[in-house]
Amino acid sequence: MTSQLVCRPERDLPVAVLRVRGRLDRHTAHALRIAVRRCLAPQPEALLVDLTGADLAEPAALEVIPHVITETAEWPNVPVIVCGHNLDHPLVGYADSLAEAMTEIADEPEPRRIRVRLKPVPDACRQVRQLVHQACVAWHAGEAAASASLVATELVANVVRHAHTTMEFTLGLRDNRLCLTVRDGSRRLPRAVDPTLTETGGRGLRLVRALTESWGVHPFTDGKVVWTHLGVA
Repeated sequence: MTSQLVCRPERDLPVAVLRVRGRLDRHTAHALRIAVRRCLAPQPEALLVDLTGADLAEPAALEVIPHVITETAEWPNVPVIVCGHNLDHPLVGYADSLAEAMTEIADEPEPRRIRVRLKPVPDACRQVRQLVHQACVAWHAGEAAASASLVATELVANVVRHAHTTMEFTLGLRDNRLCLTVRDGSRRLPRAVDPTLTETGGRGLRLVRALTESWGVHPFTDGKVVWTHLGVA
């Protein structure tokens, strides 16, 4: 018998919902893994995986969920709640139903996150620098405002100079870490270089690397995401 699994995203922001139907076994587990990763890419506040209508032919196949959480621990680091089946795993939340999970999420403190779409024009650097500074002050993270503003400027400037596409900039604060990400529509991956003394460019990513705790790049079929983390006292 051919296994068939349908993974249908029903919403993405601010909380993502993935409804799973059909037979889950070792043959269809890969489809679930891909669907979970796609739902995490927009950086929702949480991902709810609804398994109440799925046929868990091989419950061990659900191990793909904690595996994906481990793979994305640095970025995007999104909480995942499974509805209808308790994995009994420290990385995975559990709720009896989707409605119960939504209620739990609603009771959480309002997340500190800002999203903005920017055009690939020089003024985008000024806009994002101002936005980051104001957010850091509002979130009582003013000591990180200067570094975060500089990092944000470099990330956006890289898109303006090289990608030439509309971008989505996201700034969030969680667990005393600022996360800054830029998603653009170019699959050209950035790389840090060692410019000569006479070259005017090429220092942006070196500066980002020097000012942040960690940074990385995730390619997608329609572009890429560059993410960074800065610690906040």
